[in-house]
Amino acid sequence: MTIFPPDPNLIALRVALARLRDERGWTFDQLAERSGLARRTLIDLEHGRTTGSVITWHALAHGFDVPIDQLLSNLCEGHTPPTPPEH
Repeated sequence: MTIFPPDPNLIALRVALARLRDERGWTFDQLAERSGLARRTLIDLEHGRTTGSVITWHALAHGFDVPIDQLLSNLCEGHTPPTPPEH
């Protein structure tokens, strides 16, 4: 039997992006300058027109100076994230 993971919560990821930008009081232009991403890309991400790539979210993590897992953990909002393997 195949077990499928729950769908990622892309809305929570968008909300986290908007919240981080709002908390800092940054415009799209300011975040674009800090992350190296295009202003249009940021607008499309925040408004749900695109999901972005790992490279995009990596650039955003650096732009916000937060660990990438802080951003991407929002994908599991509403369901239990996978348990890390035991060593």
